[in-house]
Parts: sequence; structure tokens; C-alpha cells
Amino acid sequence: MAPGVGKTYRMLEEAHQLKQDGIDVVIGILETHGRKDTAQKAVGLEIIPKKTIIHKNINLEEMDTEAILARCPQLVLVDELAHTNVPNSAREKRYQDVELILAANIDVYSTVNIQHIESLNDLVAEITGVVVRERIPDRLLDEADAVVVIDVTPQTLEDRLREGKIYAADKIEQSLQNFFQRPNLIALRELALREVADTVEEEANTSISPGQIHNVHERVLVCVSTYPNSIQLLRRGARLANYMNAKLYTIFIADPENFLTKTESLHIHTCERLCQEFGGEFIHLKSSHVPQAIAQFAATHHITQIVIGESQQPRWKKFFKRSFTQRLLELIRDQKIDLHIIATEK
Repeated sequence: MAPGVGKTYRMLEEAHQLKQDGIDVVIGILETHGRKDTAQKAVGLEIIPKKTIIHKNINLEEMDTEAILARCPQLVLVDELAHTNVPNSAREKRYQDVELILAANIDVYSTVNIQHIESLNDLVAEITGVVVRERIPDRLLDEADAVVVIDVTPQTLEDRLREGKIYAADKIEQSLQNFFQRPNLIALRELALREVADTVEEEANTSISPGQIHNVHERVLVCVSTYPNSIQLLRRGARLANYMNAKLYTIFIADPENFLTKTESLHIHTCERLCQEFGGEFIHLKSSHVPQAIAQFAATHHITQIVIGESQQPRWKKFFKRSFTQRLLELIRDQKIDLHIIATEK
């Protein structure tokens, strides 16, 4: 979530354990930022010497990717994945060095902060007021075999900062007044936890059969029709999604044998616009079997809450066939979905 949470320290702990297990592990690059505990934790691990690059008559040091490839360990630790290499380097970004190492069948452990993810850059700038220059493509998280969040409370992070465990003494007060303000840390922590949760959930969706998936995130599906009360349903569903911090879907299923009137089309368009205003996703499908279509969509999108209106079916018809609600309940019974039936004005 931020500098100083203990990413590098945790990576070094893992490396020591793997070395004990017989894994050939080396340190490709380590950025201690003067933290004594972190430097001490590296003792006992082989470190690949840095290479010197001359830029404007100044000797600068960078990770020696070619030396790592020549050494060919099983695992290499590469700190600060978002780092920009010094000018005149063979590659502009450190993550490009990592991709070269991975291509040589060498595993990599690396560290990164949430503010370095490309797609989150604008959001982080809005939260902290700081535009982060060093960024990595989102795909790197998708391509990783595992993503681990190193989590501490904002209070703990502030304490570490004040104790001089993150930055030098002359930077402490400035950091507390800027990036390390409590509201910033809370927001960044939530962002980091959400990002990892999404990564875990995406992995579950692609590697586990639908019947084995346990829904952790709430997802609300509002079923609208050509009846005017759909607007009420949509508002109730949006409030429900907001309370649960859930993703909102709205679905309209049209009968392929019936054409919508101009008034009905306008009504559905209004529902779609309202759904989008609520930050939801509107789905327009065609099917002669509405309950089945809803149940199928709910299964594929891991819906946890379905919102429908009370049946508009005349009472006499209910004596001859099951209601829409009964048919839908039967279809979603095994999916562990809550069904909300909203009483609406006629």
C-alpha cells in the first residue's frame, strides 16, 4: 500500500526459507534505503554485484541483468519493480529486465507499491496529490503466478516513519504532512486490498469450476421489464448495491417474437441510462424463457443478490401454472443467491 510496509523484508525472509529448502536463490538488486534491519536480513544470501553505467561523466549503478543470466539461479530477488533504469541502460525499465530474466526460465520475486500500477495512477494522484512517475503495466500483475499483499495498519506505518525506519530524519515530518497523511494511507490500504482481492477472484474464475466458487464479493442483479415499476426496482437495487459495496447489473430480457412499442423502448432506454448513472452495467438479452435466461446470467456472473418486482400475473393464471417467481426460485436454488421481491405500485 505504501513505502515502508515491509515488502523487501518479507521477500528476504522468504528467500532465506527457500534457501534452507535447497533452492538456489540470489539477490539481483536490493534497495535498503538505509534501513539497517533490511540490510541485516540480506546477510547470508548471495548478491549479484551491480554494474556501473557512466552518464554525464557520473558513475551510476544498476542491476546487472546479464550477470544474473550468466549465473542462472533458480530464483532471483529483484527489488522495486517499477524502477526506471539510468540513461544509457540496455532497457528503460526494471520490469523489462525482469521479463528478460523470466524468458531465461529463472523465477523472480519482486516488490511494488499500489501507486505504481498504471491504471490506478489517476486515482492515486487524486488520493495523495502526488503524480507517480514510475509505473508498471497492469498486465504484470495478471502474469504473476502469485500476488502477496504485505499489510500493516496506517498507525503502524506512521509509527515506523516516526521511528526513522522508513526515511531519514529530515524527511519524516514532510512525509507525514504529505503522502503519509492518515486518510491517504487508509485509502491506499483499501486500494491494495481490493486489487489483490480482484486478482484472487479472477484466478478463481479461470481455474475453478463454477460449482466450486464461493462468492466473496456481492453482486446485485436487478431484473427490469416493460412495466413502469422497473424504475423503482432499479433504485432499490442501486441502494442495495451501494450498502453492500457491490457491483450492480441490470438485465432486460426481450421476447424475440414481440417487438417493443415506442413507449416501451423509451422506458428500457431510461432504465439503461439510470443504471449507468448508478455506475452499473446494463445487459439486454433476447429469450423466450426469461427465468432460465436470468438464472444462466446469474450463474456465469456469480450474482449473489437478485432483485425482482412482485408478479404482475393475474391471480386466476396462478391457479393453472407456476408464477415467474416460483420458476426463478427453483432455477437459482442451488446457486446460493438471495432473491429480493419488491412490492411496487401498480
